[in-house]
Amino acid sequence: MEALLPRPIVQEIVITPSFHTLGLSADLLRAVAEQGYTVPTPIQAQAIPVVLSGRDLLAAAQTGTGKTAGFTLPMLQLLANGSQSRHVRALVLTPTRELAAQVQESMRTYGKHKPLRSTTIFGGVNIKPQIQELRRGVDIVVATPGRLLDHVQQKTIDLRHVEILVLDEADRMLDMGFIHDIRRILGLLPKQRQNLLFSATFPDEVRKLAAGFMRDAVTVEVARRNTPAELVAHVAHPVDGDRKRDLLAHLVKSNDWRQVLVFTKTKRGANRLAEQLERGGIDADAIHGNKSQPQRTRVLKRFKDNQLQVLVATDIAARGLDIEELPHVVNFDLPHVAEDYVHRIGRTGRAGLSGEAVSLVSAEDRPLLTAIEKLMNRKVELRVVAGFEPGGPRMHRSTETKNPPQQRPQQPQRPRHVPRQPGPMIRPTGTPAPAPRPKQGKQTPALFTPRRLAA
Repeated sequence: MEALLPRPIVQEIVITPSFHTLGLSADLLRAVAEQGYTVPTPIQAQAIPVVLSGRDLLAAAQTGTGKTAGFTLPMLQLLANGSQSRHVRALVLTPTRELAAQVQESMRTYGKHKPLRSTTIFGGVNIKPQIQELRRGVDIVVATPGRLLDHVQQKTIDLRHVEILVLDEADRMLDMGFIHDIRRILGLLPKQRQNLLFSATFPDEVRKLAAGFMRDAVTVEVARRNTPAELVAHVAHPVDGDRKRDLLAHLVKSNDWRQVLVFTKTKRGANRLAEQLERGGIDADAIHGNKSQPQRTRVLKRFKDNQLQVLVATDIAARGLDIEELPHVVNFDLPHVAEDYVHRIGRTGRAGLSGEAVSLVSAEDRPLLTAIEKLMNRKVELRVVAGFEPGGPRMHRSTETKNPPQQRPQQPQRPRHVPRQPGPMIRPTGTPAPAPRPKQGKQTPALFTPRRLAA
């Protein structure tokens, strides 16, 4: 009887790309290693070689997967290999100041060993230091559209030598109010240039619009379009609209949440909610477009440093918020555009970490929730919180004053005066009717009245 031979062990080998295989220079690899990164994210592994080849690129990836480094690293290499000059050779457009600052920080981090200069241009701050920086000469400008056009109008920037154009958060840049500014800026750029569009979502309308100025673009989609990160848990709490604030305060206090990003629809709503939470004993503040840049920077730093418990924000102001290990995102108001939900919850569940997306849903919000579920192709768990059932009894607001004003004692009411009803006047029989009162004309006052002499 032949001896049974042992079964061969089959080992599956997964080839994981490294930054060394992407064609990056030694200086960039050293900067990446200094940040502790060894393996590129899927979007970086696919986008970097395309950008280095000089092709136009449409890249869609979930928020928090490293899109910024996906265009920063290859752009730095292309510019360093080109001819050096004092002209602006690369332009990065972002919808918000916070995102511009984040991109600029990435430029400095990865380009520390390259002889390239970069600067940011955005509103809310004094324009004079920006003008002085541009006069000294920069290679890369990271800007918001409005302030960039201010510089164009003042002739403090020359865009005729731009070689690379990057639209970050391209869906918002093209699909919302920046479209007209973007078209004006495109008309100021050279025809021959490389175009890169990076974003978390790419609706079909944006693709059609981008096709008008992009040439033979390569499309990279790491995940299915318009899908949130898989590590994010989604839950919706049904609640009456006028009890959302009480429910939010209850969730923060009962679960001991320490870092919560809350989204509202309006700037006024963000201010009001932050003030109400503060009165209820929760450390909260708001960030939106009406606040100055120093105010926004100060509030954001407190939140990043875990010194602020709740940050209330609007959609536009929250673009580009890069907060490590953010555990909770709350939709106090559901967005009217379903794609914005993906951007909102993209603030959590970043870099392989788990997160929770909580939505407070009233009866009026149900159609918006349905649109979000259709976009994501998944159902959001509905979980009723005890004591906050829709249509349930009202509880005492935690943010109201504990000592309500005392009521004054009731004063005895006076008898109501009943007006006399009009009717015909009745006179006794034989009584003559009163003579009509003669009309008095205008009397002229006497200029001099003689005094009567005493007898």
